[in-house]
Amino acid sequence: SFYTRRCITEDLSWSLVTVPHLTELCLQHIAHNFEKNPILNCLLPEHQKKVVDRLSTSLPLTVTANIVSHEEYWKRCCMERWQVCDVSNYGDSWKRMFFERHLENILKFFIPNTTDPKQVLELIPLCKDYVRKLEINQFLPPLRVDQKEESNDLSDTEDDAEISEVYTHHYDLKDVITALPHLEELHLIYGVKSCGMNFEWSLFNFTELDCSNLAATMKMCRNLKVFKLTQSKVDDDKIKLLARNLQHHPCLLELDLSHNLIRDHGAQALGKLLSHSRLETLNLCNNQICHLGAQALAQGLAESSTLTSLNLRLNFVEDKGGEAIGHALLTNTSLKSLHLGSNNLSEPTAAVFSQVLAQNTTLRSINFSCNHLGLDGGKQLLEGLTNNKTLTELDLRHAEVEQETDFLIHEIVWANREAARRGSLQHPTTEPL
Repeated sequence: SFYTRRCITEDLSWSLVTVPHLTELCLQHIAHNFEKNPILNCLLPEHQKKVVDRLSTSLPLTVTANIVSHEEYWKRCCMERWQVCDVSNYGDSWKRMFFERHLENILKFFIPNTTDPKQVLELIPLCKDYVRKLEINQFLPPLRVDQKEESNDLSDTEDDAEISEVYTHHYDLKDVITALPHLEELHLIYGVKSCGMNFEWSLFNFTELDCSNLAATMKMCRNLKVFKLTQSKVDDDKIKLLARNLQHHPCLLELDLSHNLIRDHGAQALGKLLSHSRLETLNLCNNQICHLGAQALAQGLAESSTLTSLNLRLNFVEDKGGEAIGHALLTNTSLKSLHLGSNNLSEPTAAVFSQVLAQNTTLRSINFSCNHLGLDGGKQLLEGLTNNKTLTELDLRHAEVEQETDFLIHEIVWANREAARRGSLQHPTTEPL
């Protein structure tokens, strides 16, 4: 009977090999109790990794943000939350991606007077060391207290935009932006992405209060290098206020104000900004700038020693504006890229640029597409290019230039581009053209 009992209680498959090491048991315990007792930094590197690999991605950020630096953990957090994760857009840092996108999501869905501001402010100490760029492509207005009475003649006109501004101002970014010491890029669009059947023009208002708040914030954001405010119905009065606050900014290099409502007065303020800043790139594509605004920008261009790219595509500068910019380029030695597509330009502008191409040795790219340069305009540009060795791109699509002239221009530009490519191969340490 003794033998029988022994056989029953003995497990022949049991082995010492299956007993976890005490170290493993400790690491499991640390991972399991991490939220209450986040011990990590005092562990050996290989033990840290084992603990981090076991951590749940649902742990509170107050626990993980400033303790867990392992990229594999933040990669898991990102991959579980977002379908598309291109880490190359975030300096190859998964942790930076997580905190930038997490903060962006909170700001995109923040409803003034409804969302608790603590939701944002409590996140700042956790993310401030990792956020370098913010792209906020919508701002929600406050919820209506008194919903409009429905009428039989509702219309989708811009009259809706005149409804009391108290209902359309947006979240003030000041407390967030000024608390992010490493923020270098800020992209903003004031509007609602998916309003569906609830469309109202008032949802797309960038109000005077929004503008004054943003202008004050920009002035205080001293490390900002790139500022984009697009598709936000920014008009002259608002751009004048913003430009005034951006003058003498120590770091701002790129300003994108494309797809707005900027006219000549706004362009004049930006022309002044060009001569009082270190701007390298200015994008004013798809605004309402006419020749007076272009002349003011030309004056700023003549006085700027830093601007390398100017985009005026889809404006109304016409020949008076085009000629002014051309004359500025007879003395300017910094601009490398100029886009004047779709500006109703014709032969007089081409005549000035013929002189520019003969003298200027800095310009690398000019876009004259969708203008009316005509046969004579094309010949003028070809004549100016005869001895030009530096222009590597000249876009004349739909510019009404004669086909043979376009072909000869293309040959010269292509030869310049090949020479530049060979030069960069021989001198790889020099700045690429």
